[in-house]
Amino acid sequence: MGFGKYCRITAMSQDSPLSRLIGGRYQLEHRIARGGMAEVWLASDTFLHRQVAVKLLKPHLANDANVAERFRREAVACAGITHPNIVAVYDCIEHNGQQAVIMQYVKGKSLRELLDKQQRLGPKLTIHIGMSIAAALEEAHNKNFIHRDVKPGNILLTPEGKVLLTDFGIAKAMTSTEDDLTHDNIMMGTAKYLAPEQVRGKPLDGRSDLYSLGLVLYECLAGKVPFLGESDADTALARLQREPTDLARLRPSLSPQLVKIIHKLLSRNPEHRFATGYETKVALHSALTGAHDKTTELTPPTGITLEEEVLTPREPIRPVTSPRGEQRQPRSAPPFALRRMFVGLLALSLIAGVALWRVSGNNTTELAAVPEPAAVVGPVTIASISTFDPLGDDGVENDELLPNLLDGNATTMWSTSCYDNQYFGSKEFVGLVVQLNRASTGTLRVGMQNAPWAIDVFASAETAPTDINQWGDRIDGGYNTKRERASFVVSTPAQFILIKIREAGKSANCSASNPYQGVLAGVAFTEG
Repeated sequence: MGFGKYCRITAMSQDSPLSRLIGGRYQLEHRIARGGMAEVWLASDTFLHRQVAVKLLKPHLANDANVAERFRREAVACAGITHPNIVAVYDCIEHNGQQAVIMQYVKGKSLRELLDKQQRLGPKLTIHIGMSIAAALEEAHNKNFIHRDVKPGNILLTPEGKVLLTDFGIAKAMTSTEDDLTHDNIMMGTAKYLAPEQVRGKPLDGRSDLYSLGLVLYECLAGKVPFLGESDADTALARLQREPTDLARLRPSLSPQLVKIIHKLLSRNPEHRFATGYETKVALHSALTGAHDKTTELTPPTGITLEEEVLTPREPIRPVTSPRGEQRQPRSAPPFALRRMFVGLLALSLIAGVALWRVSGNNTTELAAVPEPAAVVGPVTIASISTFDPLGDDGVENDELLPNLLDGNATTMWSTSCYDNQYFGSKEFVGLVVQLNRASTGTLRVGMQNAPWAIDVFASAETAPTDINQWGDRIDGGYNTKRERASFVVSTPAQFILIKIREAGKSANCSASNPYQGVLAGVAFTEG
């Protein structure tokens, strides 16, 4: 089976490299990366008038029929994976025997470049990267596809803070399992991120990728990988012989919860790791509030940026111990004895409040009436979110993506279907209904990831009408030609809020015939 079974075969232009037109449509501009297996070029898609990245397999590998076939098979498989945190594969071609994959062009830098410059990252940014890659792996694993080469060099970060995973299976596709540790052109630089079962040549599943992700996050926080030998083989084998150094010793300021999550990912036994990318993402999200910078905002206005303020300044990478060798506790943590005393006093006060006895003037004992304390009202939160169909026919608009609006991850998206115009075809609008846990006033924030956009906001105190005419007058709205985090004021108490999206811009995820799509990164509500 040849490369051209699923990939187009065209003739290579004989012009200079900087003016080559490949595939009849991709104009190579300049090389942006070079590796042992392939070169990556920035190119212009002359049909769709957009920039793309072209990965060209090196000729000495392209001449190997088995390698070329694996490259083709992996490229075709990658093209079937669509996710906001995965670099998209658009096309695969063959030019005069040289194979190429056409991919989404990502403006930014690799995590490898960032770590080489910064050495260590802050816990907030590290969690953000981990959640994004875990979400990408969840999608790939659901498609029965294993990455097998999760490493900082294959993680891309944009200036806006978007995190994308690239090179799905390509590096692994270049060689067989038996050659993973010995082929200099294939595994160089990747042995540091292999799972133990990968080193042993055992069958792999999605948990192998999660182990590699754990190594990446460990390096982000510790400034170094836990296993490093004199050679790639020594580095790979080290994880079979010992456990990684306790991350808490290298960076005592980290929350115990975050440390525990990363060490669970690094369990030598796959059964002891998180089972799925989704479980990993949920665990990392729960660690957000325990991060060193006390992050409380789950959906930053424009995503997490790569500005210096989100990075933790470099500190000496060394164990920090007390004189007796015990790990120091954070200063904010009160001594256990004081906490126990406080809990005891609180319990006594509650008992006294429930039953206070007094002696009346006639020496009879009676129970004094004690006013009940005012009910504690918890914070206002978003209880659920659902789509609103203005036509009343199918009522569905990518409902499976709705959890992405509430997961606290600015890189996971909900999107509308793709339409032939910016006004959603024959629909008046596309709507979302936000239900709060109780009626409240406050500010609704919507992360708009496409532009231009136009939104009207409606509110209801007790019910969520199914007819748009029953929602009453618009309470707020806005229009902008830029991607931004839009804010809308809910000035009267409401438990149900309708987000009426009236206009959306073009999206790279849609076809040329239906190019318009609304894309949201998150929805949040603040009381007051």
